Amino acid sequence: MAAVPVTCVRLTTSMHTNQIIGKPSTLKLVSFGRATSGLSRLSRFQISCAAKPETVTKVCEIVKTQLALSADSVVEPDSKFSALGADSLDTVEIVMTLEEEFGISVEEENSQNITTVQEAADLIEKLVEKKNATA
Repeated sequence: MAAVPVTCVRLTTSMHTNQIIGKPSTLKLVSFGRATSGLSRLSRFQISCAAKPETVTKVCEIVKTQLALSADSVVEPDSKFSALGADSLDTVEIVMTLEEEFGISVEEENSQNITTVQEAADLIEKLVEKKNATA
């Protein structure tokens, strides 16, 4: 069994997604199976640590500014850049602004995989943590 310190966790199964947001705690990962007609069937969960709410909020603000969205436009963690009207150049500019704002460097292959606000925030958290670990 593994223990992981978390602030926000998204649990995903093939049927639905649950997001748990709360105070820092420890998440324990367990595997379990269910016997069906003599066969063991494992249920699998995809567990990923989501970015801090303040990081997501900052990314939302940057995206709204870069895309010149109106003040009443809603930008949420699952908002896709393309759905907000961003083209590939806009996405590059968003990533460059995020790099400046958070003092990080995003590799090209990582930047091509960013399609939502949440993905950007998650990557930022990962890169900031990596940067702080080497400092």
